[in-house]
Amino acid sequence: MCGIIGGYNVSLESCKLGLKEIQYRGKDGNNTIEFNKSIIGHCLHAIVNNVAQPLIDKKTNSAISINCEIYNWKELEKGENDSESVLNELNKLSDENLLENIKELLKKFDGVYAASYIRNNKIYLFRDLIGVKPIWYVNDNKYFIYGSEKKAIEKIIESEKLEIDKEKITELNPRTIIEYNTKTNELKETRREFFKTTPEIKKSKDKILEELEKLFLNAILKRVPDKKIGLGILFSGGIDSTILAYILKKHNIKFTCYTAALDETSQDLQWSKKIAKELDLDLKIAIPKEEELEKHIKKVCKIIESSNVVKVGVALPFYLATELAKKDKIKVIFSGLGSEEIFAGYKRHEESLKINEECKSGLLKMYERDLYRDDTITMHNNVELRLPFLDLKLIKYALRIPSEFKIQGEAKKLILRDLAKKLELKEEFAQRKKLAAQYGSKFDKALERVAKKNGFEKKSEYLNQFYETQNEKLGVLYSSGKDSNYAMQIMKSKNYSIKCLITLQSSNPDSYMFQTVGTNLAKVQAEALDIPLITHKTKGEKEKELKDLEEAIKIAKEKYNIEGIVTGALFSNYQRNRIEKICDKLNLKIFSPLWHMNQESEMENIIRQGFKVILIKIAGDGLNKNWLGKILEQKDLDKLKELNKKMGFNVAGEGGEFESFVLDMPMFKKKIEVKGQIEMENEYTGEFRITETKLIDKK
Repeated sequence: MCGIIGGYNVSLESCKLGLKEIQYRGKDGNNTIEFNKSIIGHCLHAIVNNVAQPLIDKKTNSAISINCEIYNWKELEKGENDSESVLNELNKLSDENLLENIKELLKKFDGVYAASYIRNNKIYLFRDLIGVKPIWYVNDNKYFIYGSEKKAIEKIIESEKLEIDKEKITELNPRTIIEYNTKTNELKETRREFFKTTPEIKKSKDKILEELEKLFLNAILKRVPDKKIGLGILFSGGIDSTILAYILKKHNIKFTCYTAALDETSQDLQWSKKIAKELDLDLKIAIPKEEELEKHIKKVCKIIESSNVVKVGVALPFYLATELAKKDKIKVIFSGLGSEEIFAGYKRHEESLKINEECKSGLLKMYERDLYRDDTITMHNNVELRLPFLDLKLIKYALRIPSEFKIQGEAKKLILRDLAKKLELKEEFAQRKKLAAQYGSKFDKALERVAKKNGFEKKSEYLNQFYETQNEKLGVLYSSGKDSNYAMQIMKSKNYSIKCLITLQSSNPDSYMFQTVGTNLAKVQAEALDIPLITHKTKGEKEKELKDLEEAIKIAKEKYNIEGIVTGALFSNYQRNRIEKICDKLNLKIFSPLWHMNQESEMENIIRQGFKVILIKIAGDGLNKNWLGKILEQKDLDKLKELNKKMGFNVAGEGGEFESFVLDMPMFKKKIEVKGQIEMENEYTGEFRITETKLIDKK
């Protein structure tokens, strides 16, 4: 697509340098101008026609710089292309309550976009609901700067030598529209509604397949560019990319498939070649030379602005495939991204009690987890990414398809596979169980091998040297127990910055949301960690306690500039869904690294990694006072496993069988020693009340 840049109280020259930093996003045009004492710029990746931006309308004293593909633009206010139509629609809106008017207008747009719109003395930033197209910004006192990529804003800050903490640069939440007033430096925002999972579609599977087919075909075909534009597909041989290729082939649309793998033995490559031969597809393959792997890894980390192991592992084959496409002068490339989320293709969907809610939860996180990575990779190679599975009408429908049509036992994405068979795709191809991209291409193994070759035990430690800036600034919902501590440890190991701990102290021992025992000692653990702690009181009343949680998270955001929240949620939909809703409202990303982790695996990892965990409350058959206050060891875990076999005991205490307290872990700068007394209600219910704590230096 394109790149945008701009800001207030910054120079034209620095914004030109910022745009140059992301020039690869658009090579068909480049312009940066001063407008209403603000700067606005754009680099063009032309698809429909070559209309230079920024676009200006003198009658309304407005300008726009937009990175977009609006599929229904001809149905909007007349313009030469989609960008002009969007500007003309915006200029029809009244100045009064313009922020809310823009929110209503965006409901009309069918497509993906990220834009800055200036009218008079106000700057508006907005993007599509899922967040396919990116935009970042920083608001610091009298400065307001924005751009398609974080690195562009960093370049402006560096070139002007501004005293702005780069950690304040924030990705705009797709569900938020912001208004910046250049006269008052005031920032306002409004929120957009997300998709609903109700009411569930009450129709036969045959009828659902019939309606799904129409929606899916429309989602694909409207994304096909003009015949003179080169079209490609990121092809892995999985059901998602195969059904895209199959449909395009049936409609006589010319395209080329691109795949990348570590070597000829990778599953993705073997399946890609087999399917390409069967369907007579033009397939091009990228297999990197062993000696070039590290060069590619370094480059990918810089492009995606992350050292996250999973993101880099997925980005590597993506990068190599789009490099091939670039050489072929491909300007648009399709990807099957989004299918897993709308049709339930992950293990966590299989284990969820509310599958469509799980799908929705995944869609909320896609802009952080997948979309920015994929956008920066494709645009670096000057290729526009199009995602049929993330079509708004398709999503709206798919999220209400009954769960039994998506998953049965271990069989996932059933409705999509049924659609493939309805379209007469060979059953063998429709039923292929695909590995994640980093495993199917074997690039995860490559990362592991290169890391060890360079003397690193962990892939994360190896990658951190290529992107020294920590990935995101996070606050941790901290209970003092094993789950929140382990979740924090995982995020820290992935090079995320832990800025603060947030503890809710509930006066209600039966709180639905929060652990109550041990939270009064979180301050000792915060000292052991050397991480600031925010404590907030709550009465623990159902639903009302969420207001207290929101207030605590707000304080953390304002005080420590956090960009996201870490939770130790394992299986509680009640807790996670409510935390997600609060975080999305506050424009914070949400990380739940333990979500649906096998309980035995979690406990084994905690013990193996050197966590010193004691039980401070028990309430389950099979436990007695001998369990309280003692550090859990492998032999204790073995006993918990036996209880699980006998009576379905939750090994990680997810059924309320016990609460824990962490005395030591790898992140602790000091370890904690405690003294206390055991108080039993009955044979199986009691507490270890900690009466004394002491911090000890670690050798």
